Amino acid sequence: MKPLVHAKLSVKKYGGDVTDYMPVHNFLDSSKAHVPDMRHRALFHNSFGIYLAEMTVGDFFENSEGKLVSTRDIAEEHVLQDMNRIPTVQDYLDGMPIYDWLGGRPLKTTTIFMAD
Repeated sequence: MKPLVHAKLSVKKYGGDVTDYMPVHNFLDSSKAHVPDMRHRALFHNSFGIYLAEMTVGDFFENSEGKLVSTRDIAEEHVLQDMNRIPTVQDYLDGMPIYDWLGGRPLKTTTIFMAD
C-alpha cells in the first residue's frame, strides 16, 4: 500500500488532512528507495521501525483539526495494514545466516553435560 493510501485511512480514523500523516507513512516506506520490492519492509515494518518513527516524527503531533495524534498509533496501523501483524526484528533475522563480513563467526552448537 502506498503512503497516500495509508494517510487517507488515517484521516478516516483521526480526521485532519492527508498531509498531517504523510511524514509517518513516508518514513515507514522510505526503505523502498533502497529495496524496491516487499523485502523493504524488513527495515521499518516492525516494532523497531515503529519506535524509530516516534523518534523521527515525535511521540505526538497535532493534525490540521487541532487534535493530538499518537505517532505510535499511526505507525502501528500502517504496519498492521501491510502485514496483518507487528513483527519484531527477531522475526526477520531468525533465518538470516551469520555472514563472515558481519564481523563474527557462525555460532556453533555445543552440548554441555552436567554431572549429577
